[in-house]
Amino acid sequence: MNITMDLTVAVIAKECLPGRVKTRLTPPLTQPEAAAIAQLSLARTLDTVRLLPVQERLLVIAGTPRSVDAEGFTLVAQAGGSLDERLAAICDSVAGPLLIVGMDTPQFSVEHAAPLFKDWSSATPLHDAWLGPAADGGFWAVALRRPDGALIRGVPMSTGATGAAQLARLSAAGLSIGLLTPLRDMDYFGDAVEIAAELPGTPFAQAVAEAVAAAGEHLVAGARP
Repeated sequence: MNITMDLTVAVIAKECLPGRVKTRLTPPLTQPEAAAIAQLSLARTLDTVRLLPVQERLLVIAGTPRSVDAEGFTLVAQAGGSLDERLAAICDSVAGPLLIVGMDTPQFSVEHAAPLFKDWSSATPLHDAWLGPAADGGFWAVALRRPDGALIRGVPMSTGATGAAQLARLSAAGLSIGLLTPLRDMDYFGDAVEIAAELPGTPFAQAVAEAVAAAGEHLVAGARP
């Protein structure tokens, strides 16, 4: 992926304030601990996006990011409404090919995006859209060669069938869809523990390990419904 692509990558995120972000990590975490781990997840995601050879990077955020997080990104205030409305607003604001990723998959890497880049950099792309399924039934990424908010608006979000519903919406529009590697979203602390195991030696993994030590393994085992 050495050629800069005509692609906008948008990271949709929240300012990592205690009590305002990743509240399902509490308990066993305290609100400040949950916010700190969320911040590490966001920072890793932004670092990965900075490595992607694209023309435009957007940080679509509810709140105010740290200055270090904003580096290399155009800041966009997140729209109001439900998640589908916020994602649709991003689609309606971008004219060319678009990839949207969230802040809850710090294990996201350049390699995870490679199939999309290989396809869309070819003379005859095979797919009009790409979807990154999440382990909980949602999705961690969605990409559209011709962004249109109507392709997302109205899809029920945050359910075990969200990914299937989004795939059905894209299929119903006659789009050819490629699937990225499934990843686990960090919804509960048990998810954070599993994700940290994939990222040994990183600040994210260290923070999770410290939280495990403080909370106790018996609490961690019950941290995911």
